[in-house]
Amino acid sequence: MSFVRRPPFHDSTRREWLAQSATAALALGGLGWSGLAAALAPGDVLPVQSAPGAAGQPGVPLFDGKARATYIDFWASWCGPCRQSFPWMNRMQAKFGPQGLRIVAVNLDKQTADAQRFLAELPAQFTLAFDPSADTARRFGVKAMPSSVLLGADGKVLATHAGFREDDMAPLEARLAAALGA
Repeated sequence: MSFVRRPPFHDSTRREWLAQSATAALALGGLGWSGLAAALAPGDVLPVQSAPGAAGQPGVPLFDGKARATYIDFWASWCGPCRQSFPWMNRMQAKFGPQGLRIVAVNLDKQTADAQRFLAELPAQFTLAFDPSADTARRFGVKAMPSSVLLGADGKVLATHAGFREDDMAPLEARLAAALGA
């Protein structure tokens, strides 16, 4: 018996979904689902200071100098684990935002409409950036989707994480709480 992975949107055909996935993987350096977002190490500074905003909007600062901790997440509409991470990030923003957490999610879809369909189903209650060229992800060394980087109040990397599963929620929440001194 084999299992077939279904596309995330019902109106997309499997062929279109596979083409989008392959295109996104190539945009991230030809790397697939495995790997780590380990091009950055604890203590490193960001390789880029901002990501593109929505069409016609100014760039989004990845570190704003005000937050006590910043969680940067790289995501795409075709990423299955991203569907789990978005509700979790919304909960973390609600829980830790008053204590100084800032979440910035950088979308890597080539087509803005794909990101908008995803967001219609899973609205974000945190800051969004849109980088269809995936230049920001390349400069961060992203090798898996989703990938995240946690920054301290000084803007330096505290931790990186690749992928997202239910088992990741508690340890990631504990990292956020520790970064905030909560």
